[in-house]
Amino acid sequence: MDASSIQVALTALGELLAAEGERFAVVVTGGATLNLLGLVRRATSDVDVIARAEPGEGGLELRPAEPLPASLRAGIRRVARDLGLDEDWMNTDVGRQWSQGLPPGTAEELTWERFGGGLDVGLVGRETLIALKLFAAVDRGAGSVHAQDLVALDPTDEELAKARGWVLTQDAAAAWPELVNRTIERIHADR
Repeated sequence: MDASSIQVALTALGELLAAEGERFAVVVTGGATLNLLGLVRRATSDVDVIARAEPGEGGLELRPAEPLPASLRAGIRRVARDLGLDEDWMNTDVGRQWSQGLPPGTAEELTWERFGGGLDVGLVGRETLIALKLFAAVDRGAGSVHAQDLVALDPTDEELAKARGWVLTQDAAAAWPELVNRTIERIHADR
């Protein structure tokens, strides 16, 4: 999917939800966010939901992505069928990151967009994208699409240092810090 087809799918889902009297708010990251924010232009296979947002005392509060409400899951499946998309075109696989905590500032950096009246989508900000892409690049390797996205984002040394601090908290393996450092060195070399 590119930015246009992502918008079509999200709008269709929002319209379907609104027609059923439903409204949900989700936070997305990954290739879909990079495309929708115009930061990177590349195809992506899915829309990664990293969190849900629900009304709280101080406004919207982020919650773990799983479980998505049944009516939202049903809407995702229906849009997949109607538009010929993979059934998991919108999924919460990346939401597992929630168990270790989201990067600092995630909630404050969100850019909200409404699709079709029934779907509010929070697009994670640049610093969160850099942290999540660094984590994924360490986890998946320097040749991965995540590393390519990170190079395309062209993070500053300060942004990489901040992302590094969070990424180091995500794995307790003895070799993890060295893997993180090597990935950052590779990113510097590829710029």
